[in-house]
Amino acid sequence: MIKSMTGFGRCEILENNHKFTVELKSVNHRYLDINIKMPKKLGFFESAIRSLLKEYMQRGKVDVFISYEDDTEENFALKYNKEIAAAYLTYLNQMADAFGLENDIRVSTLSRYPEVFTMEEQSVDEKELWTILEKALRGACVQFVDSRIAEGERLAADLTDKLNTMLGYVDFIEERSPIIIAEYRKRLEEKVLELFADRQIDESRIVTEVTIFADKICVDEEIVRLRSHVESTKSTLAEGGSIGRKLDFIAQEMNREANTILSKTTDLAVSDVGINLKTDIEKVREQIQNIE
Repeated sequence: MIKSMTGFGRCEILENNHKFTVELKSVNHRYLDINIKMPKKLGFFESAIRSLLKEYMQRGKVDVFISYEDDTEENFALKYNKEIAAAYLTYLNQMADAFGLENDIRVSTLSRYPEVFTMEEQSVDEKELWTILEKALRGACVQFVDSRIAEGERLAADLTDKLNTMLGYVDFIEERSPIIIAEYRKRLEEKVLELFADRQIDESRIVTEVTIFADKICVDEEIVRLRSHVESTKSTLAEGGSIGRKLDFIAQEMNREANTILSKTTDLAVSDVGINLKTDIEKVREQIQNIE
């Protein structure tokens, strides 16, 4: 089972008038990069959130959106600041005495002065909040992983098709190689006969020239390695797990072998197939970038 690095998950949990909504979105990234956006009041949970997320993902740029609503009736408490009220009253009395004014201060008037009464948010039960938040996080993560697996299965099927096509190209190059040498020998013999029609062909010289040519265009080793890399990619896909980096390395090796084959060939048919091979390798490399 393989996973794509593209995924989405969402979960909403409402318990005891506490409502958490968690959304996860991810795209390709070389490593695991988690970006969390949540209310400041939940900041003390960040480390625990990151640890939990790492249980479900190894690679990808993951954006985490957490919203929180508290519908409890005792969420805020009214606080009376006696010291501030006393300071206001002291200065008001001083003003009345200093300017000979009637002191008409009433309780209702004094209560409206800044900071005499304030609303304070009640302290939260961190354990209770984490229990609810953890449920929302895990619910979103399960959906997130399921979406990655579904996309991963589609990637694996597409990659397998491309790899089978590539094996067909490798088979063609392998079958074509001895034909190229035979055609070269025939052209060489015809050229010699054309130039020296009245002389007997030096068979040993022809053999030497053909051997040198065959050695120059020989791609046996490249074909063996390329077929091995393709089969290794298919078996790695079947194994599953976090295989993106390994597959990327194998794809680089396949590309190197294809380049060598193209550089050695003098045959148009092999060149055309080699170009198709390289094109499919590039497509495979692009797809591999999506695998965790």
